[in-house]
Amino acid sequence: MRASAINRAAELDTAGMATVELRAADAKAESARAAGARPALDRWFIEHLVCPADHGALEYDYTASELSCARQHRYAVADGIPVMLIEGARPTNTTAIAETRAALARAQAAPAARKAGAEDAIDQAGAIDQYVQHAIGATNGNFYAGLSGRLERYPIPRLELPPGAGRRLLDIGSNWGRWTVAAARLGYEAIGIDPSFAAIAAARNVARALGAKSRYLVADARWLPFRPEFFDVVFSYSVIQHFAPQDCAAAVAEMGRVAAPGGRCKVQMLQPWGLRALYHQMRRGFRQARDFEVRYWPIGRLGVLFAAAIGPAEITVDGFFSANARPEDRALLARRYRVVVGASERLKRASRRFAPLKYCADSVWVTARRETGRVERAK
Repeated sequence: MRASAINRAAELDTAGMATVELRAADAKAESARAAGARPALDRWFIEHLVCPADHGALEYDYTASELSCARQHRYAVADGIPVMLIEGARPTNTTAIAETRAALARAQAAPAARKAGAEDAIDQAGAIDQYVQHAIGATNGNFYAGLSGRLERYPIPRLELPPGAGRRLLDIGSNWGRWTVAAARLGYEAIGIDPSFAAIAAARNVARALGAKSRYLVADARWLPFRPEFFDVVFSYSVIQHFAPQDCAAAVAEMGRVAAPGGRCKVQMLQPWGLRALYHQMRRGFRQARDFEVRYWPIGRLGVLFAAAIGPAEITVDGFFSANARPEDRALLARRYRVVVGASERLKRASRRFAPLKYCADSVWVTARRETGRVERAK
């Protein structure tokens, strides 16, 4: 299925682009800006992105505002944001893809007007981006739904990773960038991807408002636009459990492809035997999930999936009774939810002493180490 959709190609390392070529690209960008063209693309993307379909090198056309490879796969750049989606690929999130297509049409038709509209969205909400104000319940979970339209600060979580020291981290399904910002604050060179253009535009606004040095682009977890072994850490939270099993497996395989040898993949997933998980499965009659509904993965299957695609995997508890609530956000939550989060934290600590408790958790972390010498999977 995936092999027939993507042609195998030689991996081309664009990081070593000659200095003279970069200077020529800068000259083109300056010329385009002087001519009133669309916003120039961050040179980092020109140097490091590859075609998600065949992993070939990309060239940037400043006039057309698009990236293309030798095989003529083309990717639009709107308001400085690369949109690295493969034309015709079956979406994992149809709503996000439809929104992205509409946003692209608007941005390409009137880039200046779109940029002004985005800036107005920030001003109208004071310090908080309007997208985040309205999406907070969907991105952070039901405990946060009451904050919609009333958010006074961005709930940036605490990332349980060692200090970054400039290492590269990819946040898959970043949405408005809360975990990407957390990674940047921890010292990582943080890159966030999401299939939603609106989410990525909001993430860029949030990062600028908070002074976080991070980058964002529109991309699909199943076809990452990066060369092999590019990231020291690959991270994802509350994303790929929404994928159909074959899409989830494809995303995990891509994590393994772009992770550096010895690198870490840390992914949050939901497993079926927590109280919240059982309640939601019961509400839908224990039928199979459809569209972007949550899939629940037994711990044993998670271990096999990640070990096969990446390397040895460890599964630990993220939380009980909810899918997304963070203990560092307790001050933002209603009192009844603070009690639930407190109980979850106590059970989480208990699970470190009594490992079988993880089978009762709702949310778990899967941490896999990329094995040295692992051969890239066949396309």
